[in-house]
Amino acid sequence: MIPKREHARNSEQTYFVTSSTWERRPLFRTQTFADLFVEVLGQYRGSSYLLHEFVLMPDHYHLLITPDEALERAAQKIKGGFSFRVKKELGSNAEIWQRGFSDHRIRDWEDYRRHREYIYSNPARAGLLVDYRYCSRNGGWDGVPQRLKPPNLDAVRHG
Repeated sequence: MIPKREHARNSEQTYFVTSSTWERRPLFRTQTFADLFVEVLGQYRGSSYLLHEFVLMPDHYHLLITPDEALERAAQKIKGGFSFRVKKELGSNAEIWQRGFSDHRIRDWEDYRRHREYIYSNPARAGLLVDYRYCSRNGGWDGVPQRLKPPNLDAVRHG
């Protein structure tokens, strides 16, 4: 039996979230789709969640996110918001997403660091460019949540 999902309802929890496209189709190889997805991530950032790290791969994404509301609602805004805009702006009625998403609650700095490194290395493991455009490794997001920062700030810079 699948355990019931824990409902995250406060901004004290950070999650590693993954979702895949329908039948793992590589929709995000198309720059128009990829750019629109990143725009949707930014659209809800600050009002529904903090976005610490992300990578958008051709057929899935990974996020490190701290929701300001239920995690399910934040994921719905991202996936549903993207699907809505694809239909409205690109005129596509194609199925976009697999149902649901997977998540892992980040426990501490080491857990955060491992998942951040996984996000950063995902493009290279897939044979994409080292300076892959659709990855937060290239900067500019909400940073490490204060409660997860290690006591030694050098560990953040070098970890």
